[in-house]
Amino acid sequence: MNADAVVLDVDGVLVDVAGSYRRAILESIERVYDRTIRREDIQQFKNAGGFNNDWELTYAAALYVLATAEGYGESIDEFTDAIAAEGGGLEAAETVVRNGLGARATQRVLERWDRERLRDVFQQLYLGAELYRGIEGGEPDLETRGFIHDEPVLLEAETRDLLLENYDVGILTGRPEAEAGIALDRVSLEAELPLDHRFTMDDWEEGKPHPKALTTLAERFDAETVVFVGDTLDDVRTAVNASEVDPGRTYHGVGVLTGGLTGEEGRETFAADGATTVLESVNELPDALAE
Repeated sequence: MNADAVVLDVDGVLVDVAGSYRRAILESIERVYDRTIRREDIQQFKNAGGFNNDWELTYAAALYVLATAEGYGESIDEFTDAIAAEGGGLEAAETVVRNGLGARATQRVLERWDRERLRDVFQQLYLGAELYRGIEGGEPDLETRGFIHDEPVLLEAETRDLLLENYDVGILTGRPEAEAGIALDRVSLEAELPLDHRFTMDDWEEGKPHPKALTTLAERFDAETVVFVGDTLDDVRTAVNASEVDPGRTYHGVGVLTGGLTGEEGRETFAADGATTVLESVNELPDALAE
């Protein structure tokens, strides 16, 4: 791929978040509404697009749970397909519910839809009481250890060192800055990457798959060819969109099968959305770049 710069997503690429962020999605909804979705349903929302922010995915999944209590009869697959058809994301989820329920039932759903409480519970479960106090600046009402401590490292030290030695390395993540820093410290990248080589949730409003962050990093690196590695379709779409708005550079979207997309089906799904290549994990990246 003749890359000058390599940009890495965090979740599902550097660390495994199946037992942290994804668990927090499920348990936040369960704690607030006594019902939740299945773990495998999370990927359906990711594939629909527009849910790089896991808080917003939590809100959309909770919206589905509340809508079914009001008579919404579509399956989760049909719900997420309809979201994708509406362009993806939380606003699309609201539109789908409104179209499916009508005005009165939708109003009852919205009256029970407490996004502020969902986010707060999510953060308490994910961060744990101690980190919640430090990052959120409040006093938790749940005394928890925090799922953030259950994120196995995916990036091997040898891979990290090879990338740092041979390429400009950047980070593009939907995590808030503080949470991104914790993950980067865990994989020994926190001290290696200047702040202007990173984009987190706090640095831009648009979010993936908008190309702004990726093209900005490419400019900062003065790179001709950029490889962006991620575990979701929105990551690949970000690279595809960057190619469209910045035709003077080459962007490659690389999918890894260490997030929700796995196996041959995952490879085909990534390829259908424009992935240049699909790897079992980020640790195959140095060899792929050298070919």
